[in-house]
Formats: sequence, structure tokens, C-alpha cells
Amino acid sequence: YNEIDMTGIMELRNRYKDAFLKKHEVKLGFMSVFVAAAAQALQEYPIVNAVIDGDDVVYRDYCDVSVAVSAPTGLVVPVLRDVQEMSFAQIEAAINRYGQKAAAGTLALEDMAGGTFTISNGGVFGSMMSTPIVNQPQSAILGMHATMERAMVVNGKVEVRPMMYVALSYDHRIIDGREAVTFLKSIKLKVEDPARMLLDL
Repeated sequence: YNEIDMTGIMELRNRYKDAFLKKHEVKLGFMSVFVAAAAQALQEYPIVNAVIDGDDVVYRDYCDVSVAVSAPTGLVVPVLRDVQEMSFAQIEAAINRYGQKAAAGTLALEDMAGGTFTISNGGVFGSMMSTPIVNQPQSAILGMHATMERAMVVNGKVEVRPMMYVALSYDHRIIDGREAVTFLKSIKLKVEDPARMLLDL
């Protein structure tokens, strides 16, 4: 588990949402930042993107991120392919397309096959904290939750900040605690300060 101060990403969204929508014809949401941060972190910690195949560990040099979206019959998990090559706008557009297909009931099986990592956002339903279940045969899943205002100590002073708890569930046969914790911390740092992603930090 970790917690993310959403102040930076909320300020980024408020500053650029109108220009982003005008140029890309899709809204700037929080999910694209989390997906992009996860893709970079998966490249930094490739074991989290790997999978057990019999007696072998198979590493993937691509990041296919499964993202849970709502459909009339429940949650479905379409896959964003080669996220490591995508911009925020491309990620938002792909999520939007999948959301429309899910609502229309036209998602195909191939849309949901083959992800290497999953992001689930229980926060849209009001969940503050949960333990997501790994989507086999993947090795890890990130759980996002509701953003709530909480009192935080910032530079020695108490401030009200929009905070989100995040959780990482992982297959301990392939990922150890150190890698899991540092992977999740990498996502936290990138989301709190998206400039890190531009600078590959």
C-alpha cells in the first residue's frame, strides 16, 4: 500500500483540460497519468511485467495494460496495447473507445486478451481501500481508490490535501517485496510530479 498526493495532477488537469480537449477531442483524466506512470515503472522493474510459464520466467519488452471499465453486465478489462509508446492523449482516446464499446456491448474477446499488467479503479464506486486480485496469468495489479481530502504534514505544516490510497497485489513466486514496494513508489512519485515522466525519472 501507499498513498498519493493528487495535488499536482489535479493542478495539471485544471490548467490544461480545456486546451487538451480542444486539441485532442478527448478529456484529460487521471487514468492516463496512472497508465503512463505504470508503463514507465514496468520498464524500470521488468520483473513486475514478467510472467511464469511452467518452469520459466518470461520477460516482455512491451507493456499491455489491462484497464477495468464498466459495462451493462459488469466490469470488463480491455487491454491497451504497447502503452510504452503512447502519449496521454492516445491513452485517453483508447480508454474512451473501449468505454463506448463496453457500453454498447461490442467489446470482442481479442480486446480483452493478453494484458501484462492490470489497473483497477475502485474509487469510481467510492472505495477508499481494497486489495485487488491478480488477473492471472499476469503477475501484478494496481488498485486505485477514491481521492479524499485529508490533513497532511507538508514542510512542517498541516495542510488539507487530496489523497488517494493505492494498492499493489503481486505474485510472490516471481516478485519479491523490495521490487513490489519500489515499483509502487515509482508510480507514486511519477503521479505526484508528472514532469518526472518527461525527464524519465
